[in-house]
Amino acid sequence: MLFTIDVGNSHTVTGLFDGNKLVGHWRLKSDRERTDDELAIRYHALFSMAKINKDDIDGIIIASVVPSLEAAWISCINTYFSASLKRAPFVVSSKSIGHIIKVKTDYPEEVGADRLVNAIAAWERHKQNLIIIDFGTAITFDCVSAECEYLGGTILPGIAISLDALATRTAKLPRIDVSEPPDTIIGKNTVQAMKSGILNGYGSLVDGLSEKIVTELCPANEPYKILATGGMAHLIAPYSKCIKEVDTMLTLHGLQLLYNKI
Repeated sequence: MLFTIDVGNSHTVTGLFDGNKLVGHWRLKSDRERTDDELAIRYHALFSMAKINKDDIDGIIIASVVPSLEAAWISCINTYFSASLKRAPFVVSSKSIGHIIKVKTDYPEEVGADRLVNAIAAWERHKQNLIIIDFGTAITFDCVSAECEYLGGTILPGIAISLDALATRTAKLPRIDVSEPPDTIIGKNTVQAMKSGILNGYGSLVDGLSEKIVTELCPANEPYKILATGGMAHLIAPYSKCIKEVDTMLTLHGLQLLYNKI
């Protein structure tokens, strides 16, 4: 089995693949202080609950944007998983996968590993110009050419960051749950007004920014595809006209695809 690890700023999403089938996945908070032993204890418990034998794991691939956790994971793997592995764990970077996707940015090493994994996964699926919108701690728009070139993108504050800012930087605005939609666009109370502002506001932002990106990405009206991923993608998709496809497991499937290519 293949153990895929996507270490993000807010959450770490892991998955187990038996062949091409995702047989288990977990989403936990990314604690930068967590040690290799603590990671081992936590996942030993998760595997036990899922009746999975860790010795059946013969491959591991990691995409991380948190250096301290990346180091902890590698130490954890070397200590607790190495005996069953067919080869050393693969760590995704612009350099390590440069033969699969060409990164055409000023500083390729700055591009988050998860963004490159998403780009490869989406391109393998659609093989055309792409905009991949990832709703994570930050919201990223990643642009990929029809020739599988990573062209760059945009970065803006994520939904959770915006909600936290509203609650902490104002005297009367509360923390709210946006999983339940507002009744109307025009809010009749503070909570409804905040929900509408976040959901309708980000939906309109996605549509407006996507329209501008498309004019640069496809100047000759070439075909393109927009898809969304990330923990909050399903919340914003109903408020966006341009998002037609949501795949919250895109990064895990991309990691599995990459591992089979290297």
